[in-house]
Amino acid sequence: MPVSEVLHVVEGGVAQVTLNRPEALNAITPDQREHLIRLFGEASADPGVRAVVLTGTGRGFCAGADLRGGAVAGERVAGDVARMIRDGAQRLIAAVLDCEKPVIAAVNGTAAGLGAHLALACDLVLAAESARFIEVFVRRGLVPDGGGAFLLPRLVGPQRAKELMFFGDALSAADAERLGLVNRVVPDGELDKTAREWAARLATGPTRALALTKQLVNASLASDRATAFAAEATAQEINMTTVDAQEGVASFVERRSPVFRGR
Repeated sequence: MPVSEVLHVVEGGVAQVTLNRPEALNAITPDQREHLIRLFGEASADPGVRAVVLTGTGRGFCAGADLRGGAVAGERVAGDVARMIRDGAQRLIAAVLDCEKPVIAAVNGTAAGLGAHLALACDLVLAAESARFIEVFVRRGLVPDGGGAFLLPRLVGPQRAKELMFFGDALSAADAERLGLVNRVVPDGELDKTAREWAARLATGPTRALALTKQLVNASLASDRATAFAAEATAQEINMTTVDAQEGVASFVERRSPVFRGR
């Protein structure tokens, strides 16, 4: 995979990851997918990264998986498709959900299929006014993959999720915001600026506390109350050993603004 197909730069504690196949509306190839998975893993492990921004170039955020060059139906044997989904789209979505740093999706254009689920897996979603979200699978006679049937009902409820997935209609950025899929819609020309501002704020925050908060919120959607409460208590126990937690308490006592170092 040419490196230029995924742009990656770290500056000011923020890792900017940009899908860069504008001629294909940033449809993701297998090589790109593996590169993205590595980048999210590296962001988790790198203390110099305290927030991640995921976006695309051109008119598309991500048009989904690039299906060109795949095996035809006659070449498959039982289990091939399930294995491909587990090892491919599901691993990519899990890499975003499990990233220990907050991930912002800056949706600059069409987010379709796996591309829509890639955005919805992010912790915060900013959308340009021209962005669209499309559950395109039904148009191809396919079942949603990339965790879509897990993510979407948790964001909009089962009836809305079925409506979006059954009909496959394009959802405008404004409607996506109304349904709760998007945190904020901004003019196209302000998307990059807003994403940088949000990421800069996160990059000065208590990084470990944010990671634990992300884990708690994500896990809570599939937990009972007792499990969620136990996880919360454990997370608080772990977090109180961090430098940032000690700084937060000290700054409160000393009546000053905290200076978090991500440790």
